[in-house]
Amino acid sequence: MVHRFERSLTLPIPRSEMFVWHQRPGAFERLAPTWEQLEIVGREGTIEDGDRLSFCLRKGPLRLPWVARHQGFVPGRNFEDVAERSPFARWHHVHAFADGDANGPAATLTDRIDYQLPLDRLSWPLARGQVEGVLEQMFVQRHVRTANDLRRHHAVAERGPIRVALTGSSGLIGTELRAFLTTGGHTVVPVVRRTPAAHEVAWDPDHATIDGPGLEHLDAVVHLAGEPVAGRWTRAKRDRIRSSRVAGTRLLCETLASLRHKPKVLICASGIGIYGNAGEAELDEQSPVGDGFLATVARAWEAATQPARDAGIRVVTLRIGLVTSARGGLVERLRSLYGLGLGGPIGDGRQWQSWIDLDDLVGVIHHAIYTEQLEGPVNAVAPAPVQQAEFAATLARVLGRPAWISVPEVVVRWVFGQLGREILLASQRVTGSRLGDSGFGFDFPTLESSLRHQLGRAEPQAVDRAVARFEVAGRSC
Repeated sequence: MVHRFERSLTLPIPRSEMFVWHQRPGAFERLAPTWEQLEIVGREGTIEDGDRLSFCLRKGPLRLPWVARHQGFVPGRNFEDVAERSPFARWHHVHAFADGDANGPAATLTDRIDYQLPLDRLSWPLARGQVEGVLEQMFVQRHVRTANDLRRHHAVAERGPIRVALTGSSGLIGTELRAFLTTGGHTVVPVVRRTPAAHEVAWDPDHATIDGPGLEHLDAVVHLAGEPVAGRWTRAKRDRIRSSRVAGTRLLCETLASLRHKPKVLICASGIGIYGNAGEAELDEQSPVGDGFLATVARAWEAATQPARDAGIRVVTLRIGLVTSARGGLVERLRSLYGLGLGGPIGDGRQWQSWIDLDDLVGVIHHAIYTEQLEGPVNAVAPAPVQQAEFAATLARVLGRPAWISVPEVVVRWVFGQLGREILLASQRVTGSRLGDSGFGFDFPTLESSLRHQLGRAEPQAVDRAVARFEVAGRSC
């Protein structure tokens, strides 16, 4: 028996605009469920007839290959993908685009999937609830992301495509940002340490070398590269954390300053660790720099952008909070512990954690590129910081798991050392007032809304809210 799943999304934009977003590179990455472990292993073309996409779905120790072949391509109207190989006995996904019924431009996307399970007559009665639940979760997130991304791109569409150089393009933030920008029709130029491919720029911060000519004729540079802070902070690790940020940023900024055709803006990552352990104090961009290793690094990191600033480039240093994502970072690590029933507060649970949803952070970077009044330090945090005990309780509620095992402060200090003191136990109650003043709107302003979105636990009404935000944004233009 063939089963059918169907969902529709209507947005206040021309049909062609919605279709081409799906056709551009990065669309699969933006639409793939964030809570699943997916790895692209091959790509032939885009979504036209005969093009193929191969990826691997990981479920614990299992690696489930999937090969999708595209067919039924009608520009602006339709494309389909058929699974040549997948965990399903049959999978046929039709993406149909039509003009909507709303006043003014409107487009409706209808996703229709016909599928069968292996040994369907036996497996369907047992697996029906789980399969339908997973599909519902997938398409709630897909349609929320589609609406949010297209809203952000539509707002600046009249300014045309731009060229953006990106360091750290393979990291958690860089991967999402690259996909977001390319689906918006922009050109991303990755700055890489390995041998560069076509349209990439080579650099080696350890040896102070960079392909300067490759950075000519850019509109913007987004600098995210840096040694991950996770791990035991040995002396060698601390040296890598510091040098990768400070020396790498200085090399990049001196090179940008020397260009004949300079970019208009540099967006440089920083961190709220610059405020140190501030207890109950509310922190904004005018708050003093704190103490500790991360504060010292962040201060030097931001100072290293001065050559670009002196050359007339607008520089925005984003002081990024804890990034909530199912694909990496603290939430991804905690999810497995909570799944085993081992979740709970860290330390006494009273320390403040300032966080930001990964999709909102991508939106912040996009907003900073286009918002000329933004310059200098900008706190990239959601408007509702929480204490750690509330963070633990919210994550447990979203996952439907208990949060009763607390980790004593002494254990955190013993296991994680300085990292535990400065990241897990430090209290930073940070506000993003400059973002709000510049007109940025958060799609996920509360921790629960962010975790539900990232972990695939959002209700179908989340799509309605995303569409409503788009409609409001359209009326305000």
